[in-house]
Amino acid sequence: MTYPLSAGHPFPLGASVAGDGVNFALFSRHAEQVLLCLFDEAGRETRIPLPEREGYVWHGHIAGLGPGQRYGYRVQGPYRPRDGHRFNTNKLLVDPYARSLTGSPRIHDALLGYRAGHADADLSFDRRDSAPFMPRCVVAADPVFDWGDDRPLRRPLTDTVIYEAHVKGLTMLHPGVDRPGSFLAMASDPILDHLNRLGVTAVELLPVHAFADDRFLARRGLSNYWGYMSYGFFAPDPRYLQEGDIAEFQQMVARFHKAGIEVILDVVYNHTAEGDELGPTLSLRGIDNASYYRLAEDRRFYVNDAGTGNVLDLDSPFALRLVMDSLRYWVEAMHVDGFRFDLCSVLGRTRGMFDRNGPFFRVVQQDPVLNRIKLIAEPWDLGRGGYQLGAYPAPFCEWNDRFRDGVRGFWREDAGHVGRLAKRIAGSAARFDHDGRAATSSVNFVAAHDGFTLMDSVSFDHKHNEANGEGNRDGHDHNISDNMGVEGPTDDPAITARRDRRRRNLIATLMLSQGTPMLLAGDELGNSQDGNNNAYCQDNPIGWVRWDGADPGFLDFCRRVIAFRKAHPILRQRRFLHSQPRDEDGLPDLFWRRADGRPMEPEDWSDPHLRLLAAEMRMASGTPTYAALPGAVFLVFNNGADSAVALPQPTQGGHWRRRLDSAQDRTPDHPAAAVEPIAAESVVAFVLCCHAKG
Repeated sequence: MTYPLSAGHPFPLGASVAGDGVNFALFSRHAEQVLLCLFDEAGRETRIPLPEREGYVWHGHIAGLGPGQRYGYRVQGPYRPRDGHRFNTNKLLVDPYARSLTGSPRIHDALLGYRAGHADADLSFDRRDSAPFMPRCVVAADPVFDWGDDRPLRRPLTDTVIYEAHVKGLTMLHPGVDRPGSFLAMASDPILDHLNRLGVTAVELLPVHAFADDRFLARRGLSNYWGYMSYGFFAPDPRYLQEGDIAEFQQMVARFHKAGIEVILDVVYNHTAEGDELGPTLSLRGIDNASYYRLAEDRRFYVNDAGTGNVLDLDSPFALRLVMDSLRYWVEAMHVDGFRFDLCSVLGRTRGMFDRNGPFFRVVQQDPVLNRIKLIAEPWDLGRGGYQLGAYPAPFCEWNDRFRDGVRGFWREDAGHVGRLAKRIAGSAARFDHDGRAATSSVNFVAAHDGFTLMDSVSFDHKHNEANGEGNRDGHDHNISDNMGVEGPTDDPAITARRDRRRRNLIATLMLSQGTPMLLAGDELGNSQDGNNNAYCQDNPIGWVRWDGADPGFLDFCRRVIAFRKAHPILRQRRFLHSQPRDEDGLPDLFWRRADGRPMEPEDWSDPHLRLLAAEMRMASGTPTYAALPGAVFLVFNNGADSAVALPQPTQGGHWRRRLDSAQDRTPDHPAAAVEPIAAESVVAFVLCCHAKG
């Protein structure tokens, strides 16, 4: 078939409808020729050399084409792995800017650029055509989705409660959801109603970019369920689309926004699904391996700071451009409200070392689209100096694993954890209070997708990852968990009651702490993964949320404690609390107390037997008059026996009311005495009221 070809333009990158046809533009610095591969309805392929090159962008325009046209690329150049080049025109490649794909790569040796099993391994050359096993890119129409007046919600972090969820995992077993496992199911009425009643304000979705499965998992009959193996940074993964139409994703976002809920995407720009030198050739490796990836001194091999085989080289302008173009696309065309960056320390590496002023951070800070949305870093990678908690620049906030560890350790009754708990309650200021960063920079959690669920953290002492097929060697062993005497499920009512109380205490501590709280989907229901703390490959009931086993009492408590947080801005401030006196009344904004009401002394903080901590909080010193609010909260965290706690002397005309108690099934609301009973293993919150006692 003959296609009318003209020069076209080097911008925008990707395939874009232009005039009476489609413009194609692809970056490759080291290519000798770029072949555009068009596929007709019968699947027949026509290869067309792109006629023009401007700088390192190859481009051409073909008249008569339009939305729905299927295509891919083959790129000609040297196959010299020792020099970093892995071109192989036998491999059909996905356009890294493709906005829609027909499916996912099917695992086959033909996807490899080298001959599998050859003595020279990746130094050999494979001539098999990979096209039968590769998805096709699809030319997408210019955005035609009717957004109406929809736009990113931009809710302040002080008002944000994040809910981390997997599109399929949350919806697959819900009894009232149609089309489970899809974007449309995610935004269905039952899911939206549940989230609204729970009180969360943002969903953080595990990766939805097009991702590939792993050969080693396929051999075990498993799959890459979590999706942290992206190869298409613009295309929603087809597995979550019912009809293959990217408008389904847009419809999901619009419905979330209408319900007042933001959408945050967990994105994987640190590495790709192509893996190390023995991985498949799907896209960037065959387009320009040396320009997109950070290569080792021996350029046959890849730097592996992500632990997955490769990392993107954001010192390279076009690799950085790919990431930035992708981010802006998801905000502008898909209306998402923010991103959580997997292994974000990789993105901050320049010349191999982490740099908080590196190219990626500088570009984001000046970008008018991105510097106004929510940006969350997973502040570590597996490379040298990769753990960078607290080191990120504004406007980034960060996952705080120290919060999880400190809070779990306190409630497990580990010695010496009272001081650690205090730091976490106060927003981990030692880590985050610098360069004008806000207290909301700390994203607090007690459970996340990676690790034990909340229920499993109180039900198992050890991981049980046998179903992953790695001899229970995968997944970390630092769970800070406690089975209360029995490993796994039990019918013992005493143990069940203790586990329930422990979960309440963990969630209450999360919601009463300064910072931005994040809840793992299913934790509010009592969801278990049977002790699997690394369910990345469990696309089955182990990894799915089990709605039929929901714990209504615990769900009600989660709703109440989230509502309590929302009702009291003192718990969710932008400014850090440093026990500094306030101009308006001379009272400190934070006061740590013992059970007898006296202030905590240095010897108290080091007491290994101390089991109770009380905190009196007010609006932070230095809060402007227009944002200042009266009143105070008094929080008691008791992981010991029944106790009596002396409350602070209320200010003139005020009185304390007991408003939250993890040991009670109902919300208390009554005036407090000068000394209040605190049940063993409980969290209690009192509110200072300024009106007459009721």
